[in-house]
Order: sequence, then structure tokens, then C-alpha cells
Amino acid sequence: MIKPHPLALITGGGTGIGRATAESLLAAGWRVIAVGLDRDDDLPEGIRFHKADVTNTNAILAAIDSEEGLDGFVHCAGILRHEREWQIADFDAVMQVNVSAGFALANALLPRLEVARGSIVMLASMWAIFGSAGAPAYTASKGAVAALTRSMAVAWASKGVRVNSVAPGWVETRMSARARADLERAARINGRIPMGRWAQPSEVASVIRFLLSPDAAYVTGTMLPIDGGYSVC
Repeated sequence: MIKPHPLALITGGGTGIGRATAESLLAAGWRVIAVGLDRDDDLPEGIRFHKADVTNTNAILAAIDSEEGLDGFVHCAGILRHEREWQIADFDAVMQVNVSAGFALANALLPRLEVARGSIVMLASMWAIFGSAGAPAYTASKGAVAALTRSMAVAWASKGVRVNSVAPGWVETRMSARARADLERAARINGRIPMGRWAQPSEVASVIRFLLSPDAAYVTGTMLPIDGGYSVC
């Protein structure tokens, strides 16, 4: 019997870092299912996209119900509401998408991941380290993702499931468009990044692919910064 190619489920896999991760895994021979509410018009056909609200766990599970196995789960879906996050409703919405949805899905997918001895990667952020006057929910959610990752890693290591997170810095995506459009702010950011430039989504995706791969077989519970040195200066 021929073993099928490994399967990955990626929330937010239709745009930005999620899309780049889907493309990277597809190129490495994975089967990829992307879920979320938004997708780029030129998303490669090999990435099977299902439109669904990531906070609806049952809808996401239905997207992979007919698929065999599950080797990787990546929670890339995330929202940022800038100054609105001081309002309780907006704070709760950000936490729901960025943290609770990933937690619920990881728990629901655990039996399949355990069978495959699979791996989970959660999207934290450099904002797990810093505060933000304009985005209290986003920063809180990313700090929670980092802490949640550690708890899941400890709880599920005995099941053969590894759990890690990545903490991207400034990446050229739709979410960062507002900062990039503010030329004064963009100049300040560039001046602080030791590597002198923003990341491309593909540079984050390659690290996620590594964490999902056998090359990272002894790595679990970590938050790996991908920020060009921004968080260390």
C-alpha cells in the first residue's frame, strides 16, 4: 500500500504568511488544505481552499473529513483591530480568532495528529514580547499563543505530537500595510531592524516548514523569533 503524502491544515492559508506556508509545503510534496474567510485570487490550484470561519470548529473539521491522515496543523489566522481593541467587543473578537480558535481546533485535531505523530505550529508574534498602545488585544493574544504553545507541548509530548510557535517581526503582508504606508513610522522601524529590511512571508514559511518536518523532531514548546533581530535591540 502506498502511503499518501503528508497532509497539512492551515488556517488563514489563503493570504499572507498562511498562503506562503501553504506554497512552501506544497512544493515540498505535502497535501495542503487552507481554510479561512479570505483568499488571494491567484492562490495556486494545488492548495485546496475552503471558505470557513475559523472560530467554527465543526466547519473546519468538515473541510478535512474525507482526507486521510493529518501530519501538520498551522494556525495562521489572525486579526488586528488597531485602536478599536480597547473596546471590549473588539478585544474579545481578536482573542477569539487569534487564540481560542486555534486552541479549539488543536484539541479537535489531536486524535488525528497523534496517529500520525504530527506537529502543530501556532503563530505568535514579536508583539508577544512588546506592548502596544494601539493593539492591546493583539499583543495579549500573541502572548497567550506563546504560553498556550508551551502548555500544549508539555501535555502532548507523550502522545508524539510536537507543538511550537513562531514570532514574526515586521513582514510585508496586508496586515502591515498601515505601518508601511506611514513613511515616518516605516523609517523608524527600518532603523531598528539589524538586518535592515522587512521579512517576506516566504521567509516565515520556511521556518514553519522546518518545525513541521522531521528535521525538528526534538523541538517542542519553543517560540522562534523571525524578526531580523528586531526583538533583541
